[in-house]
Amino acid sequence: MSTLSTSPKTEPSQTTMLGLTALSVALAAFWIAINLAFPGLAPTGIPSVVTRLAVVATILTGLWLGLSRTEFSANKRVLVWLAVAVPFTLWLALVWNLALNGVFRPGAVRLPILPVAIFAPVAIGLFALLRSKSITTILDAMPASWLVGAQVYRILGGIFLVNWVNGTVAGTFAWPAAIGDMLTGIMALPVAFLLASRAESARRTAIAWNIFGLTDFAIAITMGVLSNPGPLQIFGLDIPASFAGTYPIVLIPAFAVPSWILLHALSIRQLRRMGRAHW
Repeated sequence: MSTLSTSPKTEPSQTTMLGLTALSVALAAFWIAINLAFPGLAPTGIPSVVTRLAVVATILTGLWLGLSRTEFSANKRVLVWLAVAVPFTLWLALVWNLALNGVFRPGAVRLPILPVAIFAPVAIGLFALLRSKSITTILDAMPASWLVGAQVYRILGGIFLVNWVNGTVAGTFAWPAAIGDMLTGIMALPVAFLLASRAESARRTAIAWNIFGLTDFAIAITMGVLSNPGPLQIFGLDIPASFAGTYPIVLIPAFAVPSWILLHALSIRQLRRMGRAHW
C-alpha cells in the first residue's frame, strides 16, 4: 500500500476544520490554566514525565502502524521498529539523566552542552533517517496526515508563558517560543484533516505548516541563546541564572525540540515524494 497512489479529492468540511481548531485552542488554554492554577505542579516533573512518555509512545506506535502498511516481512518490521525505538528511547533516557543531574545548567560543564543536545541528534537523525530506504518505504505507505497531526502536542509549548509569568524565563524568549509552538500545535489537526480529505490545497498547506514550525524553532533557539546566561546573552539579565537549564523544562529544548525538527523533516520529505502528479 502507498500514499503515493491517486484517490478522489473531496471538499473538506469547514465545520470539522473549525471544530478541530477550537478543540486545539481549548486544549492549549486548559494546559496553561492548569499550570497557572497549580504553580507547584510543573516543578515536580510529573507533567513532563507523562507528556514525554506519551509523545514517545505515540511516535513509536505510529512507526509500528506505518510498518504494518508496508510489504515488509514480519521479522523485518520488528527489526526496523527496534532500530528506531531502541536509540530513540536511549536518547530520551540519556537526556533525562543529564537533566536530573543538572548538567544543562550554565557552567556545569565547559562544553556548550545544550546546543550540542539540540543540534547533534538533528544532524545524526537527518543523516540516518533521510538516507534509509526502509524509512522511505514507511513514509510512502503511511498517510501524510499522521506526521502532521502527531504534532498537536506542540500546544504544550504554552508552558513558556507560564514560566514567564513565574519570572523564570525572559519574555523576549517566552512569547515567541510559546506563541509559535501553540500556533503550530493548534493548526496540526486542521492541516492533518486537509491532508486526509485530499483537498486540492492540502499538500501546499502542509508544507507551509512544516516550514512555519521549523521557523518557530529557529526563532526560539536564537532567542533562547540570547536570553540565557552565556557570552551571547543580551536579554533576560534580570532572570536568576539558577533557573536556566533546570529540570524538567530543559527537556523541551534538549529532547522535544530535536524530535519535532526530525518529524518536520520527515513530513516534508513525505510530502515532496508525493509530488504534484500524485496529488
